Amino acid sequence: MGTKVAPQDRVTVQREAEAAQAQRVTILLHKPVGYVSGQAEDGHQPAVTLVNARSHWRGDASRTRFSPAQLRGLAPAGRLDIDSVGLLVLTQDGRVARALIGEDSDIDKEYLVRVAYGDITTDVQAAFPREQLARLRHGLSLDGQPLKPAQVDWQNPEQLRFVLREGKKRQIRRMCEQVGLKVTGLKRIRIGRVLLGQLPQGQWRYLGEHERF
Repeated sequence: MGTKVAPQDRVTVQREAEAAQAQRVTILLHKPVGYVSGQAEDGHQPAVTLVNARSHWRGDASRTRFSPAQLRGLAPAGRLDIDSVGLLVLTQDGRVARALIGEDSDIDKEYLVRVAYGDITTDVQAAFPREQLARLRHGLSLDGQPLKPAQVDWQNPEQLRFVLREGKKRQIRRMCEQVGLKVTGLKRIRIGRVLLGQLPQGQWRYLGEHERF
């Protein structure tokens, strides 16, 4: 780490290091409500505690077998609020973490968001002003910084579909508050090209050998 490489230098990777890298796993978890993404807080369990042999999804097409060694250094690549559900990535691979949460990451994430508008909980779409929907797409700021443009559309009369390229803390909930909406349910269904799909809540699978975010 930190060694400077000049143009005339030649860099090679030892076979032992390549083998160690190949053994690092990336896990896709369908996080339920009540679990935090990272370290335990306020008595709530971290999502990584759900990763064990019993909760490994039977539909996983990967040939990788679960080993307790795979929990070593396994960390979330991104956050998902305690009261949100859906796709959470846990990885031992720094390259995956950098791709998902590095400063130059541009991988988008898709969410389904159930909302209420004041006392209105059914056919919210009909009551919600179109100009406020336009503000959700572009024009809001959080923590004194303007947000990147987002894709926001109605999935059905009570549910919005968000596609974001950034992940500030409780971003969608705070965005909705600014336009008078209250989030009553939030589910992440996609990160880049990887879908939550049929993965049951509380279960996990390995990122496939040929899957890329």
